[in-house]
Amino acid sequence: MISKEEVKHIAKLARLGLSEKEIEKMREELSKILDYIEKLKEVDVSKVEPTSHSIKVENVMRADESLKSKVQNSKLVEMAPDTKDGFVKVKSILGR
Repeated sequence: MISKEEVKHIAKLARLGLSEKEIEKMREELSKILDYIEKLKEVDVSKVEPTSHSIKVENVMRADESLKSKVQNSKLVEMAPDTKDGFVKVKSILGR
């Protein structure tokens, strides 16, 4: 079983203020957790493939397409006060 001093040290690291009753409860709960971990170490996992997720995870990405038509884009560029090569020209925000 985990000691009171160990629980106090863990509580200090976690910046938790625990009463004596809470320390005793935490001592019991942490001991049960550690006992369960020891039990899990007995399980034979030699034939189990390591995974990072319990289910298959895939990134779902949409095609990178413009949502506006080229006609709309050209009209917007024409309305801009300063353009260059079909793009809106803006002032530099970083000093050189």
